[in-house]
Amino acid sequence: MTPATRRSPHEGKPRLRVLIGADTFWPEINGAATFIARLSAGLAERGHDVHIAAPSYSNKKLGPQIEEHEGQKITVHRIYSWRWYPHPWLRFMLPWRTKQNNAKILDLVKPDVAHFQSHIVVGRGMSIEGEKRGVRLIGTNHFMPENLLEYTLIIPPFLRDWAVKLAWKAADRTFRRAERVTTPTQKAADYLEANTSVQDVLAISCGLDAHNYTPNLKPRTDNLIVFLGRMVEEKQIDKLIKAFAKLDPALDARLEVVGGGEQEGKLRALAASLGVADRVKLTGYVDEAYLRNALTRATVFAMPSIAELQSISTMEAMASGLPVVAANAMALPHLVHDGENGFLFEPGNVDDFAEKLNRVLTMPEAELLKFKKESLRIVESHDIQRTLDTFESLYRGEPVED
Repeated sequence: MTPATRRSPHEGKPRLRVLIGADTFWPEINGAATFIARLSAGLAERGHDVHIAAPSYSNKKLGPQIEEHEGQKITVHRIYSWRWYPHPWLRFMLPWRTKQNNAKILDLVKPDVAHFQSHIVVGRGMSIEGEKRGVRLIGTNHFMPENLLEYTLIIPPFLRDWAVKLAWKAADRTFRRAERVTTPTQKAADYLEANTSVQDVLAISCGLDAHNYTPNLKPRTDNLIVFLGRMVEEKQIDKLIKAFAKLDPALDARLEVVGGGEQEGKLRALAASLGVADRVKLTGYVDEAYLRNALTRATVFAMPSIAELQSISTMEAMASGLPVVAANAMALPHLVHDGENGFLFEPGNVDDFAEKLNRVLTMPEAELLKFKKESLRIVESHDIQRTLDTFESLYRGEPVED
């Protein structure tokens, strides 16, 4: 069914004024920021009045301003922020001003619902001030404390476990104020419930518009492996390059790492030291057109990350009709069904990773086509319109199941 013929169950219902709280947003590129942009644009396209509270990345323009995201004009309330220098891109709004900042925005917007995307700064202030004003609160968690702590220079390694527990306690306090709490997958929901007192967490896919991607179901003409994502430690791209170096040179395989990040220099040096620099391309940050074209050109998508709460890039690859070789970690097994649309490898096991890549690259065309079609079938359940329907129901206080 095409977007033009699909009817939303919310057609004809009153327009909503929605305030979304974001600790990370454009121009930064990451899963949470991408989800917020797509959710906001989808709601705006449906006629809702959408506002986003997010950090300013220059501090030159503060307060409400009209910005265009995913083809839709949205009001973004930019808040003064500082750069967290141990991290390659993270900025944070001043914690001691979060209640004041959120009170000002809530009083200006007067939203029907406030949907915060993490508990860290914006979510804490928005939940406290929203609760005071009787605003319906929805919370979504994209956060794993373990990922952020690797950039925290002031906490020594022997105190990391203690710091993680404190971070989860802070998350617990904030998410308990929400009427409903969501995460992108059931694995992530279980993870949140195991580390906080929050229960009945809803698993709602971040969603994507599969019509924006172009599958290539023709017989392959080369062996191109593609990875899409930020070049950061938790993505374990070094394992991908090491696995690639173990492949039989007769396969004439190439690897394209699409994205940028602070690990780029190290990864280039690693490829050179393994003698595969001439067959490994690190693109740096690219636009959407290049990203989608790379997925169309690829033979297989590789995702070695061990910290994916959903992995939008893996869904984009599947919408492009690609088989996937992924780490058997966190939420990736929800997308990659071993032996059906790809293979799972033991996290960190370079030999196993290489063997699974080899299986796809040497697969008969008929079997490869089955894997491609299965990726397309699985990703259908992650249609962005279903995601929008579900969140709109939550915003209206209607009953929702996973």
